[in-house]
Amino acid sequence: MAARKKIIMNAQDIERSLSRIALQIVEKNPKVEDLAIIGIHTGGVFLAKRIQQTIQDREKVTLPIGSLDITLYRDDWSRLSQNPIVKKTDISFPLENKTIVLVDDVIFTGRTIRAALDAVMDFGRPGLIQLAALVDRGGRELPIQPDFTGMEINIGSNEHIHVLLADNAAKDEVVLEFLS
Repeated sequence: MAARKKIIMNAQDIERSLSRIALQIVEKNPKVEDLAIIGIHTGGVFLAKRIQQTIQDREKVTLPIGSLDITLYRDDWSRLSQNPIVKKTDISFPLENKTIVLVDDVIFTGRTIRAALDAVMDFGRPGLIQLAALVDRGGRELPIQPDFTGMEINIGSNEHIHVLLADNAAKDEVVLEFLS
């Protein structure tokens, strides 16, 4: 089975989208001191750091940031692997009354976000949870929609989105892979 690839977002597109998402977060949440950003492993963590930095630079505030592993919260984890790889969750700030922005790279079925919501609630009760995704590929199985999106694209079941983030942001790209 051969795979064909097409770049659908280059580094400049990603940076522009993340800047827009950061601006929309601030516009929707004027009390930026109540914000906290949590990235979902793996791709969401890197994007969350970039969004956090952009907001901090623009608003001259310090925002708490965390990372969340949802592996054992997934409803399909036992089907994915007999020995799941669990990454570190790091939420070292109180969630109570905070506006949490969950960040993921791609939203598809909504199952990752459902698991992330369960995981967040184990750490406390935020005042509000919002969702940011770099790419919304459609195909939802659960009634979950992002509040902030970089790109929307409807793709088929034989297509996959890969967000490739490099140490050098100039080499970042989002790739659409066609399986034939």
